[in-house]
Amino acid sequence: MSPDTTEPEMSSEETRLLEKLATEAEAFAALYDRYFGRVYNYVRYRVAEADTADDLTSEIFSRALRKIDSYAPRKGPFAAWLFAIARNTVNSHHRKERLRRLVPISQARHLPASDSTPEEHLARQEERAALLEALQRLSPRERDILSLRFAANLRYARIARLTGLSEANLAVIVHRALRKLRDFLEEDSPGGEA
Repeated sequence: MSPDTTEPEMSSEETRLLEKLATEAEAFAALYDRYFGRVYNYVRYRVAEADTADDLTSEIFSRALRKIDSYAPRKGPFAAWLFAIARNTVNSHHRKERLRRLVPISQARHLPASDSTPEEHLARQEERAALLEALQRLSPRERDILSLRFAANLRYARIARLTGLSEANLAVIVHRALRKLRDFLEEDSPGGEA
């Protein structure tokens, strides 16, 4: 479950797109295409329903477009700015909803799968459902940090700036949360200690 440990830095293409934002709306569309998958994955780790993840991802990019004038490259990469918006949007959603429930297995069926045999497809669906259920058993803080680390693929230094926690503390939280996930999955497996 270890992502690429290098967070993508701003490319010259991204810098060019950010400079063009003032005069060309299409530049934002290119940034949207570049970051949509990472933002959606981050949100999907944090919310139980795929429809809610779709709505929140849309809201995140709408906010980013409205606030694009507030982005200052000297303060950090565009990705950090965008994920700060994403994190605030998801946290706001949770505050409004006051809802922390398990992902219904019926919802996990709607997650995309690649071409495979029906048996492989079913096994992947079951694994995905088990992982989503196990994620929901973690604390909101643990889910948030794992989402930033693995779904958003941010480095500990970036997450530390977003959360106010030290890198060492984050590493401990991630390690313990992954151990809990493994234990939850082992408990729930057919041969586990239920």
